[in-house]
Amino acid sequence: MDGVVSLSSVREDRFWAVVASIGRQRRIAEIFANRDAALADRAWREQQVRAYASFLRSTRQPPPNYSVEPMRRADLPKTWRPLPALGFLRGQFI
Repeated sequence: MDGVVSLSSVREDRFWAVVASIGRQRRIAEIFANRDAALADRAWREQQVRAYASFLRSTRQPPPNYSVEPMRRADLPKTWRPLPALGFLRGQFI
């Protein structure tokens, strides 16, 4: 049977992404094999944003919002790299 796709390869093609957004800009912050790990990472990132809220205000940097979304490996940009906790480096959202 030439058209048969194994279920394990289909499952490996899907993952959970923590997505950072500021305004209309969206970046994939991190990827995980399961939803629970992605939710834990999102909670940690949100805690970091709360911890640095005064710093973000003083630098006039808008805080990123985080969400967890299912994603396919094909949707991941080839040059993707994980984002730092606050979602930016050197004052620029990356």
